[in-house]
Amino acid sequence: MSLPFDGAISKFYHDTAPKAVRAAIKGASKKDILAADYPYDAPMDKGLYEDELEALQLELVKLQADVKATGKRVVVVFEGRDAAGKGGTIKRFRENLNPRVARIVALSKPSDREAGEWYFQRYVKHLPTEGEIVLFDRSWYNRGVVEKVFDFCTDKERAAFFRQLPEFEDMLVDEGIHFVKIWLNVGRAEQLRRFLAREKDPLKQWKLSWIDVEGLNRWDAYSDAIRETFDNSHRDVAPWTVIRSDDKRRARLSALKAVLQGIDYAGKDGNVATAPDSLICGGPEIWTGGDDG
Repeated sequence: MSLPFDGAISKFYHDTAPKAVRAAIKGASKKDILAADYPYDAPMDKGLYEDELEALQLELVKLQADVKATGKRVVVVFEGRDAAGKGGTIKRFRENLNPRVARIVALSKPSDREAGEWYFQRYVKHLPTEGEIVLFDRSWYNRGVVEKVFDFCTDKERAAFFRQLPEFEDMLVDEGIHFVKIWLNVGRAEQLRRFLAREKDPLKQWKLSWIDVEGLNRWDAYSDAIRETFDNSHRDVAPWTVIRSDDKRRARLSALKAVLQGIDYAGKDGNVATAPDSLICGGPEIWTGGDDG
C-alpha cells in the first residue's frame, strides 16, 4: 500500500522526531495517554463517555430549538494544532442537529479575489443570521498561527490583524451574537501518533496535507505563534477556552459543556450542562507549548 507524501510522516518518526517523542509512542499501547503531565492515566471509559455524550447532545437539540424559536445567533470557533481533534469534536456537535439551523464553515485557501479583500471579509459572509448556529472549523485565526508559521502573510499584515481583531470580535458580541472560542491542545507525541495512524488508514489519508507533514518540523514555530495569538486575543469580552485533547472523549465532552454552560435556552438541564472538566479545560494558562503540549 502506498503511503501519502511518500511516507513522509513515518520517515519523520524514524529519523527526525525527538527521541522522547519516539520513545513515548514506541512503548505505548493504544489506550495509553502519552503526555506525562496529562491528569488522567487512561482514556475515559467508552460506556460512560457515550452516556454523557448522549445527554449533552440532547441539550444541544434543546439549544437548537431555542435558537430557532428566539432568533438567537451563535458562533463557535474551533482552533488547535493539526490532529488535535477539531473535526471529531465538531462532528459530535453537529450530528443530531438540523443542517438548516446549525452549519459548519470550513474555508479553503482564499481565491485571488478573496486574497485582495479586507482579511475578515470572507468570514463575515458566513456569520449567522437570526435563528442560526455556525461552527467554524478553523477561522480568521489562521493569520495568527498557520499563516505566520508558513510565511503566508507578512509581519505587517499579521500586526494589522492583531490591531483590528479586538474591535472585530467586540462588534460580534455587541451585535448580540453568542460567541465562543475553543482551542484544542494536543501533545507532540499524541499528535504524531495520530498522524501515523492516518497515514496507514486509507479511509483517513485524505485528512493529511502538505501543511501537516511540513508542520511536524515546525513545532516550536507553532508554539511561538500560538503563544503570541493568545497574548493578543484572550480578553474578557472574547476569551479562549483551552481544552487538552490528548483524550478525545474527555475533550469532546468538555467542548460541548463549554458551549452549553454559557448560554441560556428553554429546558436547560443544569445537571447535564455543567462546567467542563477543570483538570483539562481552562484559559490559556492551561496551554503548554513544550513537547507535551
